Amino acid sequence: MMTVPYINTVATGENINRMRIEAGFSVKEMQEVFGFATPQAIYKWIHGTAMPSIDNLVILAAVLGVTMDEIIIVDTPARRCG
Repeated sequence: MMTVPYINTVATGENINRMRIEAGFSVKEMQEVFGFATPQAIYKWIHGTAMPSIDNLVILAAVLGVTMDEIIIVDTPARRCG
């Protein structure tokens, strides 16, 4: 049996938001960095309803001055698979 980790999207979103604020970026500024027409994707990341794509995660880490591992919150469920 093995425990399979998963990305906690809500905690990751909270982490993204905290790091964004600490770095001094508004949501509008983040939207401009990514070239998005609207801020909806940023809000979805912050609220944990969506995750950045790998490409956007690389950019996000660079903009925030952190590693991708520092952004993503990985949890391990109590139950085991197998």
